[in-house]
Amino acid sequence: MVTSTKGFHIAIDRGGTFTDCVGNPGTGKLEDDIVIKLLSEDPENYDDAPLEGIRRLLSTFTGRNIPREEPLDTSQIASIRMGTTVATNALLERKGEKIALLVTKGFQDCLEIGNQSRPKIFDLAIRRPEMLYQKVVEIDERVTLEDYAEDPSRNRTKAPSRDKASVDADIVCGLSSEAVRILQRPVKDTVRSQLQQLYDDGFRSIAVCLMHGYTFPDHEALIGDLAREIGFDHISLSHALMPMIKLVPRATSACADAYLTPTIKKYIAGFKAGFEGGLGAKSVQENGGGKGARCEFMQSDGGLVDVSQFSGLKAILSGPAGGVVGYALTSYDAESKIPVIGFDMGGTSTDVSRYGQGRYEHVFETTTAGVTIQSPQLDINTVAAGGGSRLFFRNGLFTVGPESAGAHPGPACYRKGGPLTVTDANLYLGRLTPDFFPKIFGKEENEGLNEQTSRQQFEELTKQINEKLAETGEGKEMTPDEVAYGFIEIANETMTRPIRSLTEARGYDTSKHRLATFGGAGGQHAVAIADRLGIRQILVHRYSSVLSAYGMALADVVDESQEPESQVWAEGEVQQRLKAKMESLKQKATEKLRAQGFGNESIAFEEYLNMRYRGTESALMVIKPTPEEAQSLYDGDEWAFKKAFVQQHEREFGFILPDRDIIVDDVRARGIGKSFGGLDKSVDQQIKEAKPVNADPKKIYRTTNTYFEGGRRDTPVYKLDDLDINDRVNGPAIVADNTQTLVITPGANALVTKTHVVINIGENDIHEVGPETEIVNPIMLSVFAHRFMAIAEQMGRSLQKTSVSTNVKERLDYSCALFDSEGGLVANAPHLPVHLGSMSTCVRTQAIIWKGKLKPGDVIVSNHPEFGGTHLPDITVITPAFSGDEIIFYVASRAHHADIGGILPGSMPPHSKELYQEGASIKSEKLVSGGHFNEKRITELLYHDPAQYADCSGTRCLADNLNDLKAQISANQKGITLISSLIEEYGQAGVQHYMHKIQENAEISVRNLLKEISSKFKGKGDLSAVDYMDDGSPIKLRVSIDAEEGTAVFDFTGTGPEVYGNINAPEAVTYSAIIYCLRCLISENIPLNQGCLKPIKVRIPKNSFLSPSQNAAVVGGNVLTSQRVTDVILKCFQACAASQGDTNNLTFGFGGNVPGGAETKGFGYYETIAGGSGAGPDWEGTSGVHTHMTNTRITDAEVFERRYPVILRQFGLRHGSGGLGQHNGGDGVIREIEFRIPVQVSILSERRVYRPYGLEGGEDGENGRNLWIRKLPRTDSEGNKVIEDRIINLGGKNSVSMRPGERIIIMTPGGGGWGVAGEESKARRELDVKFAWRGGSIANMLATQESSM
Repeated sequence: MVTSTKGFHIAIDRGGTFTDCVGNPGTGKLEDDIVIKLLSEDPENYDDAPLEGIRRLLSTFTGRNIPREEPLDTSQIASIRMGTTVATNALLERKGEKIALLVTKGFQDCLEIGNQSRPKIFDLAIRRPEMLYQKVVEIDERVTLEDYAEDPSRNRTKAPSRDKASVDADIVCGLSSEAVRILQRPVKDTVRSQLQQLYDDGFRSIAVCLMHGYTFPDHEALIGDLAREIGFDHISLSHALMPMIKLVPRATSACADAYLTPTIKKYIAGFKAGFEGGLGAKSVQENGGGKGARCEFMQSDGGLVDVSQFSGLKAILSGPAGGVVGYALTSYDAESKIPVIGFDMGGTSTDVSRYGQGRYEHVFETTTAGVTIQSPQLDINTVAAGGGSRLFFRNGLFTVGPESAGAHPGPACYRKGGPLTVTDANLYLGRLTPDFFPKIFGKEENEGLNEQTSRQQFEELTKQINEKLAETGEGKEMTPDEVAYGFIEIANETMTRPIRSLTEARGYDTSKHRLATFGGAGGQHAVAIADRLGIRQILVHRYSSVLSAYGMALADVVDESQEPESQVWAEGEVQQRLKAKMESLKQKATEKLRAQGFGNESIAFEEYLNMRYRGTESALMVIKPTPEEAQSLYDGDEWAFKKAFVQQHEREFGFILPDRDIIVDDVRARGIGKSFGGLDKSVDQQIKEAKPVNADPKKIYRTTNTYFEGGRRDTPVYKLDDLDINDRVNGPAIVADNTQTLVITPGANALVTKTHVVINIGENDIHEVGPETEIVNPIMLSVFAHRFMAIAEQMGRSLQKTSVSTNVKERLDYSCALFDSEGGLVANAPHLPVHLGSMSTCVRTQAIIWKGKLKPGDVIVSNHPEFGGTHLPDITVITPAFSGDEIIFYVASRAHHADIGGILPGSMPPHSKELYQEGASIKSEKLVSGGHFNEKRITELLYHDPAQYADCSGTRCLADNLNDLKAQISANQKGITLISSLIEEYGQAGVQHYMHKIQENAEISVRNLLKEISSKFKGKGDLSAVDYMDDGSPIKLRVSIDAEEGTAVFDFTGTGPEVYGNINAPEAVTYSAIIYCLRCLISENIPLNQGCLKPIKVRIPKNSFLSPSQNAAVVGGNVLTSQRVTDVILKCFQACAASQGDTNNLTFGFGGNVPGGAETKGFGYYETIAGGSGAGPDWEGTSGVHTHMTNTRITDAEVFERRYPVILRQFGLRHGSGGLGQHNGGDGVIREIEFRIPVQVSILSERRVYRPYGLEGGEDGENGRNLWIRKLPRTDSEGNKVIEDRIINLGGKNSVSMRPGERIIIMTPGGGGWGVAGEESKARRELDVKFAWRGGSIANMLATQESSM
């Protein structure tokens, strides 16, 4: 710890269950530290746990028992450092301050709509977290950006700076160097009146977020000044908190700050009251160093801040951030530079993070408790519930979590009637030693862990599992040991997948890391998890159970600030401007750190530019090279940001774009007040100097019978305190103290150093090769379910990393999948509903076409609807894997290519009549022959062939197409490599055996569902439903269920004929809709594969619009008809009322290349727009959300206006459009866009005629409307020429040329209601079990994947 002449140093982590305190008398020596652990809540004994912890530490240091009622003397305290869950708890429990949000007119519902995607793709009951605000006030003001990024002429308007422009200037230069047009200034008296009304209504804290406030803060500042005059206690202005583009996250962040900061201030005031002499830098200065103590709080970014500056926005990861700092500074060695993965497994959650290159990894947009925060935060990801994760045997599979037993009742062994958990499994298997657990359980909280209860429940569960296995006749009877160990195996698999995501998504090899484990439960799983990741060394700090508190003792004080920018990188004038802005930020940080007592010699900086290639959104926060890096890598150029960006981009994404401009989006300075002088010796130095000797058997505390793979073994247990430095403990063994238990598996060993226990893993310790293929082992079935999905996920990460287009790289509009030798789906990731059944149709079709003709090194490409495609932009690349001459499986990737030609840019024309008008169609071609990429042939197919048709162009982005196709080939190869490794581990027969068995598992789940449905509708005959497309085309469905067999026939006889339009849907789309609906109805996480369709027979009449001819237009079938098919299926099963049944596809732009015409450079934009979801038997419909077969995000309003020549006049809910009922349907939205230049605007939509149905007496939702506000000249009564607004109904599908100032208003449908209006609601409010999980980069990736079309 940091030394000081004054006295005691205290570091505290106030967690949810325990408060950890580490104190040092001022020597800085580890051996002098005092560690205290106490309950965070113990009202009978003390009011505040941190205050009580400090009292106990001071009593120990001074030798005097300090009474609780006596204020604590600060004269002997050098510093107090704290992390706290006060903000997190207030957010989770929604117990913050009463707040109001002030936002630009037209955007009052912006936070309720958010990015319009739903959180869980298969939940019919869409549940969103509560808003933090109680009221929204719209401010009549508006600014926009004068130029737009997609302008092919790259025009840049020059404007005077804000401080030099005249008071009534229409255009000024914003903070980001962009020209800002002021459309409407706020009227001061009106705003004052609105604020006064809020104050009179009892609001004392407000959040303010106005459009483009990040670059033009004047209007927000005006509101802030008026609010202060009126007397508001707290005012959160978005530009002051985080001046980054994106309205929704910035507004949410402002709300979080307004909601949480008053709560934190109240807590701090109470905490300070317990001291004599004051706390914080100011108190030290005022008292001349006599009384008063430094007091700093840990922020979410891993830096400390003075108590007076601690705010709600930066407090959410306060506690966990300390743990990251703790392992980073104690486990990373600057000389060896081996990166470290942090593995923090506690009772309620398991968090992972990464530290490498001597710096923390930050993310700038995270979601916690349903609130998206825009602020620098350490990239901490919750990947599992922890020791309290519950254990289930569901549908023949072992499942761990995500449900948790929590602290109450806790695991079964806690003596409170809790369920079986991971902790129980470890206890039952002898991997936990009850002797080392405190006796705090039972009614009187004075008993130890109850091993008997765990044993009894495992025996009961084993009996149930064996009964299920006996029913199938395929499984071998299991013992309770095997069952408990099986759950440990699945828990480890569950945690391993996201850890691999964290590292590999950023271009790092997981196996090249160390694993630093901390938290109470980590030591029981660390070896197994490291082995699965290929990691050979684990570091366990002696303070691992209190590492968050210890990390705070080591942390630095940080002042972080940034400003927006929008410059194209260039040497000379631009670089000088960026340097000047950086120096300004550094100067402000220096002044703040000096005020806290840091001299210049103790202040250091990390300087960053947020950079990206033009036309992409994959921005990278690039750090300024160190002097050493500049010399060795960049010819001495310390401002070599461009070179550093290119290098980082190539590492993370696998390519560079040398012909594109590099844009600087933000300038960021991180000022660091250094207070940590470094450790005596790093862990690497200690390992290097170690002289290991096997631990003396006399040090064995006891021997326990512990289960490892293969059976129980007599296992020695060592007390950590009894072991000496250099002692080596060979596995199997257990090393434990009162706060942690380390399981050392056979083949591994543990070396004790001064600061750590270092566990080294031998080779081939854990897995046996070749599972039995005559039986189905449910543990192996569960393991393979994870492994197959992991392969598909890693294929997806490879595709994202190496792709170039925005659609694939940033929107993640792709799927990667694994198929058996006949083309049957085994695993698919991510779960894009429209790809679920259709990819398998494509692969099976190609397998038949190419049977006996393929060789290693061949790759197939197809996108034609008749061959399993959905619509032409979705191109599928298929690679066979061989064993000798035999194909043993296939891998495939399907990606949405932004353009493949046709009559309109984007290849999504609203009025196409023939397939050729929608772009290139590829039935079946070799993309790669014998390892050779056939570029000439694919160029013909994509670029030349489509242009042969009238009014059609070839692809408008051939280079992106070719690069993305190569990325798909590479992703497929990744899949083949991974399966080859799996075969090497388990044998080909074993892998193929479980490929088929995982399909059978899904089949059983669907059969059971059909039996349940048959029982529900017993005596009512076949299920039937009909609904209509807006042109009157019917979709008829009759479902006949065989209750005994658990099979069903889906018969679409009576469906309308093929349409001379584009709502025709390939058969594959209907299969996808069926799988999606079945998964929603099962409402459990089952494997989604070919087995889901085995009990289903589908009859689709040929030449209907659900089985059209090969030349029929289909673009609307994928995005519109798929939704209506889903509505009809769910109506058959009476599952819920209809959702909006539409995706509201809007495109606009100009330019293109048509044969016979000149090429015009332009741009194209495409979006889908949310509506209302249908209500159900126990839920209300949700407003402003995407439903069923799509889940795409909407472009943020500010990004929308920066990139395109538009003004978003309104984006809000269409109140009253949801159908009324016992449970109301969700409302649609209103989206009003004004165009600033001439553009071609197209709308492709449905439900403009037929309304979304209600059920059980519920009313229908409102249908949608598309309006064109057209500017037309006319002559008034006095003969003057005037321009009037004419409202014109565009219908559901149209394309028009709009002039500057003209607008389109899209009013989307609402959802249907359920039940008779006026009847008592039966709606249930349920929180997602992952509500409290920390969402860093892994959560962002998963959310983005689930919000792709």
